[in-house]
This record gives sequence, C-alpha cells and structure tokens, in this order.
Amino acid sequence: MRASPLFMSALYLFMGVVFTYIATQSVEETIWNFTTIILVVVATFDFAVAIRLIKLHYRIKNAKNNKK
Repeated sequence: MRASPLFMSALYLFMGVVFTYIATQSVEETIWNFTTIILVVVATFDFAVAIRLIKLHYRIKNAKNNKK
C-alpha cells in the first residue's frame, strides 16, 4: 500500500520543524557554525519537498475530479 502525498508532506513538514528546532538549539556564540548551517539546509529541503507533495496531492485530486 502506498502512502498518500498529503501524509508524506505532513511527515516532511514535521521533520522540517524538528530540524529547525534542533538548529536553533545548536547555536552557540554565532549562528555561522557548521552544524547549524547543515541542519538549516536539511530543514529547507524538507519544507521544499513538503510543498511539492502538497501540490502533487491537489494535482492528483483535480485530475480525479476532471475524469469523472
């Protein structure tokens, strides 16, 4: 059984929030350290994938409605 794009987008949004939270907690003296930058980049990719999956969900939904 396949997972729906909407469910997967919720997972990616949750992971993006978690990585953002971890990044904010890893800040020491300055934000410009390697760990913080990597965590923020991963969170950005998670948010981008979540947005693309939400778009895909609506595209599939509209295609099913137009087919009927």
